[in-house]
Amino acid sequence: MSAPNGDSGDRNAAPGDRLEPGVPETPRAFEIEVFYDGGCPLCTREMALLRRLDRRGRIRFADITAEGFEAGSVGVSPAALMDRIHGRLADGTLVEGVEVFRRVYTAVGYGALVAPTRLPGVAHVLDLAYRLFAKNRLRLTGRCTDEACELRSRRSRTPVRRTTPPPASR
Repeated sequence: MSAPNGDSGDRNAAPGDRLEPGVPETPRAFEIEVFYDGGCPLCTREMALLRRLDRRGRIRFADITAEGFEAGSVGVSPAALMDRIHGRLADGTLVEGVEVFRRVYTAVGYGALVAPTRLPGVAHVLDLAYRLFAKNRLRLTGRCTDEACELRSRRSRTPVRRTTPPPASR
């Protein structure tokens, strides 16, 4: 029974834990804000899945390609945001790469499945695999342009822009 001042009497309850008739539930704080490339078909599908799984509103989603998005508000350059996925925890700490995926999947209730990804050997392999994917993401998702995707010569480490087909081998 609520007191006359509207207080439910439960001093330990979080604001979102009390439901009173006619009073909307107060949204809980987010655990992580994820900054993703909304132009990437694979990234967009994964964020759609996470939105469906995030029934408790623990994740904030920010499409870095959306009009009006300001990379400066994150404290990371636009190029770095495009190079790899980033996340910001509720306390302002920035995380990137595989750690973002660990955090978002933990936030939606898959913490037990995420735990093994922190083991030393597993973590190292996942970090390497993600770096390889991130480096080739535009090419793998069919969004490669001369400006965004540079081919490296096999003989040198000098970037080579693809403007014409390579010469036929002899």
